[in-house]
Amino acid sequence: MVSDTSNSNSGDGGADADLPRTFKYLLATQFLSRGIPFIFNSWIVRHLSEEDYALFAVQFHLFVTCVLFLSREGFRRACMRTYMKCDGDSGTGVNANAAKLLKVGWMTFPLGILVTLAACLFVFWWQGLSYSSPYAQAILIHGFACVLELLAEPFYILSQNLVLLRLRLVVETAATLFRCIITSILILKQPSLEKAIVFALSQVTYGATIFLGYWGYFVLFRVYGTSVLFPFRVGSTMDHNRPLLNMCVIFTLQSFRKLILQEGEKMVLVWLDTPYNQAVYGLVDKLGSLVVRLVFLPFEESSYVTFARSASGDHKDKKKILGRRLTDALKLVLLIVVIAFGPSYSYSLIRLLYGRKWSDGEASKALQCYCLYVIVLAMNGTSEAFMHAVATENQLKRSNDSLLVFSLIYVVLNVLLIRSAGAIGLILANSLNMFFRIVYSAIFIRKYFKDSSSFSFRDCLPKGSEFLLISGAAIFILERTYLDRENFWSTFTIHLSFGLACFSVAAVVIYKKEKPFISKIIRFREHAD
Repeated sequence: MVSDTSNSNSGDGGADADLPRTFKYLLATQFLSRGIPFIFNSWIVRHLSEEDYALFAVQFHLFVTCVLFLSREGFRRACMRTYMKCDGDSGTGVNANAAKLLKVGWMTFPLGILVTLAACLFVFWWQGLSYSSPYAQAILIHGFACVLELLAEPFYILSQNLVLLRLRLVVETAATLFRCIITSILILKQPSLEKAIVFALSQVTYGATIFLGYWGYFVLFRVYGTSVLFPFRVGSTMDHNRPLLNMCVIFTLQSFRKLILQEGEKMVLVWLDTPYNQAVYGLVDKLGSLVVRLVFLPFEESSYVTFARSASGDHKDKKKILGRRLTDALKLVLLIVVIAFGPSYSYSLIRLLYGRKWSDGEASKALQCYCLYVIVLAMNGTSEAFMHAVATENQLKRSNDSLLVFSLIYVVLNVLLIRSAGAIGLILANSLNMFFRIVYSAIFIRKYFKDSSSFSFRDCLPKGSEFLLISGAAIFILERTYLDRENFWSTFTIHLSFGLACFSVAAVVIYKKEKPFISKIIRFREHAD
């Protein structure tokens, strides 16, 4: 019997999750699980060579991301479209629905084993590695870390479906903190240990913490029967939710194409470029994507959850509710254009965090381009979240076909632009790819609401945002004409003060024009639509 807290609307869970509340918890999760590595990264850059940092920031990150993304992303997307509800007060409905969900969720593990083995064999073949080399051993250890994390995936899916947001917050924060601590200890206390092995052992720490966190919660502290958590009884293992399983297959096939779009630049970078340029791109990516990971990634996830829940019903006001929530989501994304100030402070930020060794090279220019790329990335994330949440099976198949076309264009752009513009070329290729995908999603959204007046793209544009863009342009001009690299501190002080003044004026103007909407976003708990 499941405890009542599993289907309550308390702060830990609940079947109905509104966008602001879900976003709040996911933002806190990303802030802690990404903010901690950001602080750690500022320290580790000064203790590693460019070659070692390329391993840490690009090569091993690419390996783990590919394995986990292909193994679980399709199941995560599909299972979040399942609405778990309790039939009566006995909890029988929750038990039955959880068992059905986990029958599908547990399929991520054998799939993950196959993907992990294939990835390890590919790296060994491509690099011509022997088992005795530290790099080969690090790859195998990373594979083991992925397996540990995949063992927790069914319970992660269940927790997300039950909206147990605090659980994810605690587990991911602890895993990130332990990984950073282990890395720091090994670098300082075991300087003779190969850095590849150090990074691999820290990833095992992360995977083990994820595994212990979710298993500890559901197996030790939750009143779920083993038949619910481990629905492997002979005779029932093939009794799957067939529509859900078909949706998992569609999203998993789509994840192959999305992976190329999401990590294609790193693949090309590892394939064609030098470790130094890999390190530069890794530095910019970790710094420039901080806004993405802290704000836009949890916002995209919470938007998808909200859209999927709103679309799962069959009530007459469904399109009206979806239109209102999509308008709110896109308007909030466009409000967070504070990154318009990013290009003006790219050089200063890299110099303050990592020193002149990095700021006077290509890194500062690459970060400027990355700030602009983040804007289109955020727009694409929210628009695609809506499309994936409400699209039918046939529409998702057509979306897969379009992603294949975008993937091919993206790979060609990466190969061409990396040869002519290095890391900046990769960012430009990313930006063009995101623009194409935004156009495709916008066409879908327009068709979806063609018979309804509940949504208009014009309503998504925040009032007063032009003041922020004008301020950003003024600060950029000041940076180009006034900031002196040789006399950095005195000129930077003036530059920063001017930027703060411009931002304050623009923020006041926007707040006055969008006060009702901003007040609604601030009062998270008072708006469960």
